[in-house]
Amino acid sequence: MLTFDRFTLPNGLRFIVHHDPTTPVLAMNILYDVGARDESEDQTGFAHLFEHLMFGGSVNIPKYDEPLQRAGGENNAFTNSDITNYYLTLPVQNVETAFWLESDRMLNLAFSEKSLEVQRQVVVEEFRQNYLNQPYGDIWLLLKPLAYKTHPYQWNTIGKEVSHIEQASLQDVRNFYARFYNPNNAIVTVAGNITTPEVKLLAGKWFGPIPAGPANVRKLPQEAVQLEKRSLVVDRDVPYTKIYKAWHMCARPEEAYYTLDLISDLLGSGHSSRLYAELVRRQKLFSEITAYVSGDNDPGLFVVSGKLNPNVDPFMAEEAINRVVMELSTKKLHDTELRKVKNKVISTLAYENISLLNRAMNLTFSENLGDANLFNQLPGFYRKVNADKVFEQANEVFRETNSNTLIYRAKNQ
Repeated sequence: MLTFDRFTLPNGLRFIVHHDPTTPVLAMNILYDVGARDESEDQTGFAHLFEHLMFGGSVNIPKYDEPLQRAGGENNAFTNSDITNYYLTLPVQNVETAFWLESDRMLNLAFSEKSLEVQRQVVVEEFRQNYLNQPYGDIWLLLKPLAYKTHPYQWNTIGKEVSHIEQASLQDVRNFYARFYNPNNAIVTVAGNITTPEVKLLAGKWFGPIPAGPANVRKLPQEAVQLEKRSLVVDRDVPYTKIYKAWHMCARPEEAYYTLDLISDLLGSGHSSRLYAELVRRQKLFSEITAYVSGDNDPGLFVVSGKLNPNVDPFMAEEAINRVVMELSTKKLHDTELRKVKNKVISTLAYENISLLNRAMNLTFSENLGDANLFNQLPGFYRKVNADKVFEQANEVFRETNSNTLIYRAKNQ
């Protein structure tokens, strides 16, 4: 059970404080409620670009990393379809350095044609190297628009196309910052040997003067229920063929998510999972196969992906996947198998709590979903899943008309 306090500044910035007197380290996690889904269709990749720009320096601090490193700290960040997340750790006695750095770039991020051009080139090179010129790099650039036709999940965090970043103007960037990088669109979690009164004092000093921005009111187009099977076959100069199958599923905050998360482990987590046992060990169609859920804040995807052995017909392999998956919708699951998967998930959640930074992140992510205490409730949610719920969700999700299949075929096979 993670204990924590919460308070909100007058400008709308939410704080979570997790007190741990046993560690000399302090972790700070700052989540901005903006991701790729908040971008315009003709200006994608901006959330990820901003992840880079935020490390380019603020008006008062030219190089973010230098003072943090002098204080003994480390930092990093990531962007996905829903959020942009920044985190750092440093000795607790240097906590004020963290408040100084993060508040300054929330208020006074430095913008110039030069800084934009530097980060633009970094992101463009990342796009080309990791997605366009990397074997299998474009898989999600193909699969997402196959599965999504209206919702902005149809594009990757890196963006739909490289030209959107190449053509981004300084004013475009300023507008994005002004809209999303505001205290009322952020959550800060501070974890370590620090008290709530101490955090309140520092929060008021460093973040209190920052004015609130416009409310982030989302009006995203909703994806219609998929009513036909979709497939795409591409031939690429790669060493082996891969198959990706994706079915639409519920959003992360919904109760059914926990059932589907357990189903993904039943099917494709580890060598004892159903897909591995049947298609890798017994039928020897695949050399590796896995299943997972996207975990998106809006309705997401249940994904099965596998690497085929040489000379295996990909269409036959796809049908083999379907047979294993569909068995969950025709035959009730045995309690022993379900209990094993539940125990594994619950023990993983407990293991995550060992890391102070993980605790800070998990509290932040849960608060963004509606309540920081959600993380404490997760074991109970998974325990409530039963065989009937597995059967129900398997029938709901694993419909042929709800499936999207990408066959990424090696030219030499």
